[in-house]
Amino acid sequence: MKLRLKILLLAVVPLLIAVAAISVAVYVQGMQLAQREKQVVEQAWLSSKESELRHYVSLAYSAVAPLQNAGDDPATQARALALLEQMEFGHDGYFFIYDLHGKNLMHPRQPELVGQNLWDLRDTRGQPVIQNLLAAARHGGNQGEAVRYLWEKPSTGQMVEKLGYVVIMERWGWMLGTGIYLDDVEQALAHIDAAAQANIRNMFAWVGGIVAAAILGVTACGLALNISDHRQSDAKLQLMARRVVHSQEDERARLSRELHDGISQILVSIKLSLEAARDRLQTQAGDPHTLALIDRPLSGALERLNTAVGEVRRISHNLRPTVLDDLGLPAALEHLGREFAVAHEDGSPPLQVRLHTTGDVRPLPEAHATALFRITQEALTNVLRHAHASRADITLDYAKRGLSLTIADNGVGFDYANVQQDPQLGIGLRNMRERMAALAGTLTCHADNQGTRLQAWLPLPATALAPDSADITT
Repeated sequence: MKLRLKILLLAVVPLLIAVAAISVAVYVQGMQLAQREKQVVEQAWLSSKESELRHYVSLAYSAVAPLQNAGDDPATQARALALLEQMEFGHDGYFFIYDLHGKNLMHPRQPELVGQNLWDLRDTRGQPVIQNLLAAARHGGNQGEAVRYLWEKPSTGQMVEKLGYVVIMERWGWMLGTGIYLDDVEQALAHIDAAAQANIRNMFAWVGGIVAAAILGVTACGLALNISDHRQSDAKLQLMARRVVHSQEDERARLSRELHDGISQILVSIKLSLEAARDRLQTQAGDPHTLALIDRPLSGALERLNTAVGEVRRISHNLRPTVLDDLGLPAALEHLGREFAVAHEDGSPPLQVRLHTTGDVRPLPEAHATALFRITQEALTNVLRHAHASRADITLDYAKRGLSLTIADNGVGFDYANVQQDPQLGIGLRNMRERMAALAGTLTCHADNQGTRLQAWLPLPATALAPDSADITT
């Protein structure tokens, strides 16, 4: 794993862990808060409803109090029952009357229960409903007391939990009560719970958005840093490549001077000494046979020495052609073309190399001239070795903003895509491209069965720019 990826992971993973821990903590706290809120709301709601029921029962008790004070005859009691039967609140709010033995005396929503003794009635949970109501009423007296139980809701016909409030009417021996069904309370609490869940989901959505933005920010910063580092690395590599090329050229020039001014001069001096010795022998030796024996090895040595001198001069010229420094790039390319105009190894006619120069010819920086010379040298070497071409055209175009070099031949071409993919092939092309890249130039190549066309373009520095002029061809 790369160092930058490790650093990015070290930045993102702790952030994700911290956010996950915070999210879990917030979720747990949010759920606990929602439960506490639900409990508080439920208690407050039930307390409010219990107080409301107490007021209803107090109102009903006050309504029948005059009748209760008027007498205990059945007619008066019937009038009281009729009055309470007409009193209701809401769709499912009503009053009911039982005697102290569990007999139903009045029930406006379920008249079929009137007259029945419900002392042993139990709800679906097995709780004795009437007994619990009477026990609560006796415990609360005429102040009343609340009790929970299951009862059929008239509007829906379903058994739901009901909060009842009952009081004792001691004079007549009645239990007066009313109640509310708690399914409405449960629905309200369910809405509160759903709202809390929605708030928690919204919180997680915000947290997720913040985390995504933070990760994108970290990634963007890492990417920007990576791009900046890459740019700096590329700039350093280009600078290093230029320095390497410059060092290579300096070393080539030094070796060329050493060969030309040192070894070459020594070889020439030896050659002159051997020639002088042979001439002296020829003038002083009297025996022709002895002269012939001495002259033969001297002539062979002089011939090999001439070959060595020529080879040293050739190597010196290839290392750093003096014509490039003395006469400029066009003259150096023309001289290079004459060197490559030799017969092919297969005996075919020699390669014809022609140079075309267009534009306003002007001096170039040493690095630019050297790069174009080396590219031409490499290209002509490839043409001579691999292209089987009979002609190669070199075009040097001096434009306003840059310099273009084109080498085209009529050879057999090559598979450019295959050369690009195979790391063992195309080393020369890669070297050419690196030379151009080091000077902010470009190199393009097109090859087919009609030949190969290589084009290099270099931007010229401000000191080498010149205004447009008419094209000339030489």
